[in-house]
Amino acid sequence: MTNEQTAKMTLTAGAATLIATGAVAQANSAEVDKAFETLKTYDWGADRAMLNPIDQAIIATHGDAAARQALEKRLVDALAGGLSRSAQDYVCRKLRVVGTSQSVEALAALLAEEKTSHIARYALERMPGAKATEAMRDALPKVGGKLRPGLIGSLGVRRDATSAAAIAASLGDSDKDVARAAAHALALIGTPAAADALSEFAKTAPADMKVPVADARLLCAEQLLADGARSEALALYKALNGSDQPTQVRVAAIKGMLAASTKK
Repeated sequence: MTNEQTAKMTLTAGAATLIATGAVAQANSAEVDKAFETLKTYDWGADRAMLNPIDQAIIATHGDAAARQALEKRLVDALAGGLSRSAQDYVCRKLRVVGTSQSVEALAALLAEEKTSHIARYALERMPGAKATEAMRDALPKVGGKLRPGLIGSLGVRRDATSAAAIAASLGDSDKDVARAAAHALALIGTPAAADALSEFAKTAPADMKVPVADARLLCAEQLLADGARSEALALYKALNGSDQPTQVRVAAIKGMLAASTKK
């Protein structure tokens, strides 16, 4: 290695160190401190620009795990500090961006509350790692009817196969929003077990659930096919090509059968 190459590498390393140092400084600057103080009393109608230093710190810490972790902890600590509904909304939106497993407990505590469940779920749904899924799964039996459709939907988005049985139990719920959410979530989970649950329910589904369940079974078949479960997808498409199905469902099933038959 030449002296010139060594010098360039040294400069690059130095620049990286400066960037990292700058990120940490940005995350812990006086402006950020002031914004976190503002957050304690922030409410609807307040000047949103007062929280901009936190937004800027999130941008500045991108790619710096230590700085971002420190910033995340400050957000989590703030969330546990008795914030207004507006401030909770703000923090949850930020945790949707920077949140990791260290945010899960604080967010999970909000899932059973009607005013905060949706925004906490909004953050958890996107969060990496199994803990976020587990938190929503554990909350499912604890929430009432108004919150169940959203929580079921998030578990579907996470494709949580472990929740499939509990979700399937909601297919026959008297609240049709819950029942439709369950059908769609099982379709997104898209496992053979989820397909079986949908097919079993379809045999006795009430009139107002037949189309949502048929749509869910089509989507589930697409998911199975995408995951490489060709034979299971083909069987589901064939079942949806029966004379008891609406024309549009049968047309979609035939197209699916052709796709499943040709896919290698």
